[in-house]
Amino acid sequence: MDQEILNSYSRINHLNVSRETFFDFENYISMILEKNKKINIISQKTASKKAIIERHIIDSAQIIDFVDLNSKTSIDIGSGGGMPGIIVAIILKNMKNNMNVHLYEKSYHKSHFLKEVSKKLNLNTKVFQKNIFEIKNIETGTIMSRAFKPMPVVLDLVYENFSKYKNLIFFMGKSGKKIFENSKKNWELDYTEKKSLTNADSFLINVKKINRKK
Repeated sequence: MDQEILNSYSRINHLNVSRETFFDFENYISMILEKNKKINIISQKTASKKAIIERHIIDSAQIIDFVDLNSKTSIDIGSGGGMPGIIVAIILKNMKNNMNVHLYEKSYHKSHFLKEVSKKLNLNTKVFQKNIFEIKNIETGTIMSRAFKPMPVVLDLVYENFSKYKNLIFFMGKSGKKIFENSKKNWELDYTEKKSLTNADSFLINVKKINRKK
């Protein structure tokens, strides 16, 4: 594989990502760029290969250490163009892990795109073209939330609609600290925190338990 390509992913080398994984990432990026000519899979501001690697691939891949690898399923609750769900599914495939990644995306066009990617890259995913707020008693392992809804909304969704889960991963941006502190006024959270690989002002939160404060 071209050394330049390998270098562009250097920040996730510690995740023991295989060369096959990089090939899948490259194919996925090509599909995003091609589809983005017709519909907005991602913002036009980040619709370049370099930006996709930095802003989406690496950002999504860094959560693999938080994913409960012993569960049968994980859920990306608002997958959009597949970040982080597709990225996690690619890594799991090349780890030879059989977990099924469930991708919830209510947009027909984006859901169709997720199915195309999953088929081409032979990923163990299931795409649900549904509004997850309308689904009750959901059971899963890891729940992933990236650029979906504000943290308080997601906490409420998980508390009300999920009957069983192992953990909940949040991607928090520049305003994340304030949002997080405000959320803790209403919720008791058992969590760990990790700095983001892609932005000094961003961080990840891995929540194991949530309880609404009385």
